[in-house]
Amino acid sequence: MQRRLSIGAVLRATRPSFLVLAPLSVLLGVLLAARQMIELDRLEIALALAGGVLAHAAVNLFNEHDDFCSGLDHLTRRTPFSGGSGALPESPDAAPAVLVSGILSLAGVVAIGGYFLWLRGWPMLVVGLLGVYLVVAYTRWITRRPWYCLLAPGLGFGPVMVLGTLVALGGRVDAAALVVATASLLLVSELLLLNQFPDLEADRRNGRRHLPIVLGLRRVSWLVIALLLGAYMLIALGQLGGLLPASVWLAWLPLPAALWVAWKLPGALEEHQALLGVMGVNVVVLLSSLALLAAGLWLG
Repeated sequence: MQRRLSIGAVLRATRPSFLVLAPLSVLLGVLLAARQMIELDRLEIALALAGGVLAHAAVNLFNEHDDFCSGLDHLTRRTPFSGGSGALPESPDAAPAVLVSGILSLAGVVAIGGYFLWLRGWPMLVVGLLGVYLVVAYTRWITRRPWYCLLAPGLGFGPVMVLGTLVALGGRVDAAALVVATASLLLVSELLLLNQFPDLEADRRNGRRHLPIVLGLRRVSWLVIALLLGAYMLIALGQLGGLLPASVWLAWLPLPAALWVAWKLPGALEEHQALLGVMGVNVVVLLSSLALLAAGLWLG
């Protein structure tokens, strides 16, 4: 019975509903490689996908374990988008299993990265080391450095995962890849920034120092809006400049919802339920924008 509880807690601690972000980032890298007329290998694609999901799971597992051990889990008010999964407060005996699962997930990432390093050479080392550092350092150190905390999630799912997949499959980092990776960076960093809003007081008491704590919600809400709309502008510039195919305009289909988020966010800061509504729409905007950007690359 205890073993079942531990397995269930570990699975919850990976935050499976959020793991869809890694496959989308890997898919963008795969499609960028396909546009470079690379002969794609199914095994390599599967390994890149496994590495991306394991990396995302590892950072979630380490985050859950650290937040439980530091006492932050007992301070946060959990929402569907923030505050952790609640797995360890409900099953405290599963904490060692969560930590070991995080270590094993990271070991899997390193093993897959080692294979691609042997296959592709030193460019994979640069991407790989940055990715491992972000996984290990995010909760304990990066969340105490405001601007780095802003950029780190976007770096992980943009340049590291998108460009890392491209290089792993034998592609080269060109201007189109930089546009796609940077758009992903802006969207993911905006998402994680907004998701910090409900945890502000709990994070402050626990010693974290991210931008909502340093600058306040009012100022940071405008930064959220700038990052969100900046991603759409960057995609448009990439298409108008001939770097991306015309079909990437599909990624603009969620723009009305993004504009709704930008309009509603400043007025929702003091109202918990209103803020949760904005955060929910924001998640849909992010995932649909990345999925439609991938569809645009595929159709182009």
